[in-house]
Amino acid sequence: MFANLAGYSETRGTGLPWVWRIPSHWHVNRAKSVMSAVDVRSTSGGEELLTVSSSRGVIPRSTATVSMFKAESYVGHKLCWPEDLVINSLWAWGRGLGVSRHHGIVSTAYGVYRQRGNGKLLPDYLDHLVRSQPYQWELQVRSQGVWKSRLQMTDARWLDAPLLVPPAEEQEAIVKYLTHANTRIDKAIAAKRRLIALLEEQQRAVVRESLVGVSWGFWPLGRLGRLVNGSTPSRSQPEYWGGEIPWLNSSVVNQNAVEKADQFVTAKALEECHLPLVPPRSVLIGITGQGKTRGMATILRFESTINQHLASLTPDVRCASAEYVALALTAAYPDLRRLSDGSGGTKGALTLADLKSFRIPLPPMEVQLRVVEELEAFTKKQSLTVARIIREIEFLQEFRTRLVADVVTGQVDVRVIAASLPRIAPITAESDPEVFEDVALHEIDDVMEMQGA
Repeated sequence: MFANLAGYSETRGTGLPWVWRIPSHWHVNRAKSVMSAVDVRSTSGGEELLTVSSSRGVIPRSTATVSMFKAESYVGHKLCWPEDLVINSLWAWGRGLGVSRHHGIVSTAYGVYRQRGNGKLLPDYLDHLVRSQPYQWELQVRSQGVWKSRLQMTDARWLDAPLLVPPAEEQEAIVKYLTHANTRIDKAIAAKRRLIALLEEQQRAVVRESLVGVSWGFWPLGRLGRLVNGSTPSRSQPEYWGGEIPWLNSSVVNQNAVEKADQFVTAKALEECHLPLVPPRSVLIGITGQGKTRGMATILRFESTINQHLASLTPDVRCASAEYVALALTAAYPDLRRLSDGSGGTKGALTLADLKSFRIPLPPMEVQLRVVEELEAFTKKQSLTVARIIREIEFLQEFRTRLVADVVTGQVDVRVIAASLPRIAPITAESDPEVFEDVALHEIDDVMEMQGA
């Protein structure tokens, strides 16, 4: 179903920078011609709280894989219903929007939009279109403010945005085709994630075997060095961002070693936001979230600061090697997960107190170095295999992104293929949790916090 996808025989220009040509029989309509803003507020605040995931669209916050800001009351939050389009007005350009499948409440910083009686867009087609890569250009341009700090989408600017409108039966074909395509890609990615999990468990088992059955004493991490965690400077303060000081979020613990950063803060942020400077050869530990990052550990190779979802341990070099501590924590991953699950609350979390009292076997330094050297070849081979599989997952995700973009913008014609496919329901987190496990390791790690929502 992916090979030899043909284009449409007759096309026309659009005048839109993100899609130059579309099928001749498609229309370009302004959103306001079929949609209107809806602003109905909750009087109880007791409805299901929803949020927007970069990978899954509009979802119950209880299923999100990151920790978010909690308000004291949700009275006055906006109500939305299934088939409403929900836009995080501060993050529309980062796939912070989607068509809801749920009835619930969303932040007052969100926009809620509903098709009028003359609406010509199938909800699932609309969802694919507005979340597609080309459409992100339109959303970015229409969001006003400081780039990557406080861009904001207003009702008026969204309702003036262009939408591609194929005939209804063609929208149905597009949705049907993409449902099959996404199902195949999701299952392929899930299979590769299972393989990664097996390889990681094998690595932990080998490390555990090397550390068990010896007469070394057990030391709490708090006695091995400096243990701290960080914070996230407000995204609404542009003077905190774009500096020269590296800043890391929790996704880095999925790396064998952290070699570089892709986000940077200023000296002002370091001074005013309680950010610790973490030296090289420290051990970083994921401490929050429902995904696999909680309890994972890695080595930091350069000076950096970190967010609140990470803890760092800088070992005293007289008693502990960072590489050995990282290996010991890798072996102890199941124990850290159990410890965090027992910390109370609705989401698992590790506190600094938990980590300070957590004990690992600690041989003399010369033995630590020997253990690291003996295990290095095996762990390096495993890490290379995992890295290769991760690249394969990234290729699949890139292929999906390009495929969805081409289909929803009419660059390929899927009508004949769709007619040969049976009708199936899309995979959801509820219908197949395994497929959605850790789909985004730090989806909107801290963007939500600036909204107070």
